[in-house]
Amino acid sequence: MPTPRWTPIHALAAAACALAAAFAPAAPQNGRLEGRVTITVPVSKALPSAAYGARRLEKPVADSGTELTNVIVFLEDVARPAVLPSTRARIVQENETFVPRVVAITRGSTVDFPNADPFFHDVFSLSRSGTFDLGSYPRGHTKSQQFRKAGLIKVYCHLHSHMTASIMVFDHPFFTIPRLDGSFSIEDVPPGSYKVSAWHERIGENTQSVRIEPGRPAEIQFVLPIGSR
Repeated sequence: MPTPRWTPIHALAAAACALAAAFAPAAPQNGRLEGRVTITVPVSKALPSAAYGARRLEKPVADSGTELTNVIVFLEDVARPAVLPSTRARIVQENETFVPRVVAITRGSTVDFPNADPFFHDVFSLSRSGTFDLGSYPRGHTKSQQFRKAGLIKVYCHLHSHMTASIMVFDHPFFTIPRLDGSFSIEDVPPGSYKVSAWHERIGENTQSVRIEPGRPAEIQFVLPIGSR
């Protein structure tokens, strides 16, 4: 087969392609969402005059670190990525408690449930997004469950009714659990307008709006009144 000849027309076409590539607009950079969650509790405070009754105020919880680990911050109505990476999480049964009580994972991820107590546990859920029953098993044993559907999974123990945990399964990676000081960040968010929710296991969702600009951080603050403990 004869070798194709390189003509001036080919050269002009190649130059035009190179010029178009050089001046083509760059793909928009993703942004970052950052902020802080504050946990508050209502308190009563008497006013100076006896003509007025006590009033309810909100004050930050000094030792709110533990409660903050029961919060999930996430974007709502985000487009599903073409590839959703799965992860592996762990909820330990220890001192008749699930540790941690709240876990956030992507759809398709697996949660391990090791038993660290010197007696049997029987982990189960009746949630529509992921019904399962791991059966009864002793200390030192671990059973696992994969979650293939997005939604909230409430977890219990057949043998200890006071034990509860929550697993939030997402169709996207734009979620996080705040640090112990309440700060959080969600990286690599595509530019656009979003609803952002801070969910707590006892009060549900607190939602705000935010605009993510290319290559820039956006900031948001949540104050969650969780009531008396």
